[in-house]
Amino acid sequence: MYIGCNPFAPAIGEGDPFGDLFGDPTTVDGYFMNFRNAYELRDVSFYESLIDSSFVFVYVDFDTGVEREWGFGQELESTRRLFENSVEIQLQWRQIITRQVYNDGRNAIAVRGFNLTVGLDNGEVFRGDGNVNFLLSRADTTRAWRLIRWRDESEL
Repeated sequence: MYIGCNPFAPAIGEGDPFGDLFGDPTTVDGYFMNFRNAYELRDVSFYESLIDSSFVFVYVDFDTGVEREWGFGQELESTRRLFENSVEIQLQWRQIITRQVYNDGRNAIAVRGFNLTVGLDNGEVFRGDGNVNFLLSRADTTRAWRLIRWRDESEL
């Protein structure tokens, strides 16, 4: 006779079924884990919880050589479209180039490499890599980090 566990109702003491899925939002490493999971799960509500309402995304328009930016609303809309039009997203964080926590642990700058693969529903696959430069903030050290500014340091 085979006796297995029910993944929908694990027995007490089997551990947290989401323990490997969600990072501690009060740590920078936990923030990056949650960011990756929001992308890979393609969950815009989860993603929204990671960015601040004052959020700004900054990137270089390679066609014109001009630095451009957008805010919270446009970020959510573009991310929603990305998530809806993809069948799979894989985000791999690479090395941390810079990590600095300051202002009594209420702000942090993290520059980190990444590899991103996006599979679209029409079969196309896009790959990109580069660096993100994140400015994270929180009200106090017991609170979750939220993304204030994302400077894209990717290259075409």
